[in-house]
Amino acid sequence: MSAPVSTAPWRRLPADLATAMRPQLPATVAAVAVAVTEATPAFAAIADDKFARDVQSAVQVALDRFLDLVGTEEPALPPRFRAVFVGLGAAEAREDRGPEALLAALRTAARLLLRTASQSLARLRPIDTEELIDLSDAVSAYVAELAAASTDGYALQLREQAGEGDRRRQLAELLLRGDGMPSAVEAAAARIGWPDLDAVVPVLLPLDQARDARFRYGADGLVIERGRDAVLLLRAGPRATRAPLAEALAGRWAVVGPELDWPQVPAGVRLAELTAGLAGPDPGPVFVDDHLIALTLRGEQRALAVLTARRLAPLADVRPAQRDSLLVTLHAWLRHWGSRAEVAAELFVHPQTVSYRLKRLRDIYGADLDDPTTRLELLVVLATHLGTPPPPARRG
Repeated sequence: MSAPVSTAPWRRLPADLATAMRPQLPATVAAVAVAVTEATPAFAAIADDKFARDVQSAVQVALDRFLDLVGTEEPALPPRFRAVFVGLGAAEAREDRGPEALLAALRTAARLLLRTASQSLARLRPIDTEELIDLSDAVSAYVAELAAASTDGYALQLREQAGEGDRRRQLAELLLRGDGMPSAVEAAAARIGWPDLDAVVPVLLPLDQARDARFRYGADGLVIERGRDAVLLLRAGPRATRAPLAEALAGRWAVVGPELDWPQVPAGVRLAELTAGLAGPDPGPVFVDDHLIALTLRGEQRALAVLTARRLAPLADVRPAQRDSLLVTLHAWLRHWGSRAEVAAELFVHPQTVSYRLKRLRDIYGADLDDPTTRLELLVVLATHLGTPPPPARRG
């Protein structure tokens, strides 16, 4: 009659099992790693060197620990060993794979471990039926512990992801409402790993692209679904600049709003909505920055505010008194089509003073002053910023 199953069935394993298996351990680890990968379709389809290394590392840890357990009553997986398999389960959840593939791989590993252990003992000496039963019990119990740790890791990761989703949704709603206290918004941003929340780029997307946007932008973006569309909020950075967005969103009917400080997210989203109405049948992406002047001329104050901030930003470091004289001169120069004489007459200054100021403006704005679109935008901004100019002085 066989002995009852122990809570540590590896206690009954013969000491010479470890002696028999250790010399072949490197080859066994490599063979088991390849076999569990090839026998599991979800794993076999992964062409990634890091994944292959991770599998081999996990097999190494599992077999080393099994041999250490032979003849002892130790628990199968002390914390540092269990953490390896909790991590494997968590990784499966992060990769959006179900636990079935990992559990199937563990079943394959159990069969190979039992076969390898039996063959290793048989090469040393004859083995009897009771030893085979004990070996089968030990392998089954041990692999069940590995599976339990992996399943726990999978469940923990799912719970963490669900909580992360809630935290990200909370921040997105705070930004879209625009009425949150700065401390509340900053705390919500810190909870999702955005400790230095600064500028945000809003992007309107068709509703059916929300899932893809979450996957594509990961930690850099927040996606919230509305009744008619989805809003992607990208924190400012390399991925939120024009060239990468134009490439990533080509043909996706996206409207990219202006990069604004986070309290202005509602204004950025509204400008994107208004621009969507101007875009027509263009599959995009359409950039609000290309339509700010059109929106401004339609009386949209949000667009004027963005345009003003953009066009006057190069003068931010100029002393206020100098800045005012440069702006007045630039406004007159634009209205008089570059005539220094007429600018000098209007401003009651010497033509050389006009030349000096225009040189400063050239140094600040560079070639932008020769761009027709920039000149129009500056003219509109300055007309609003400076008010209606005085009538030209009478000559004579």
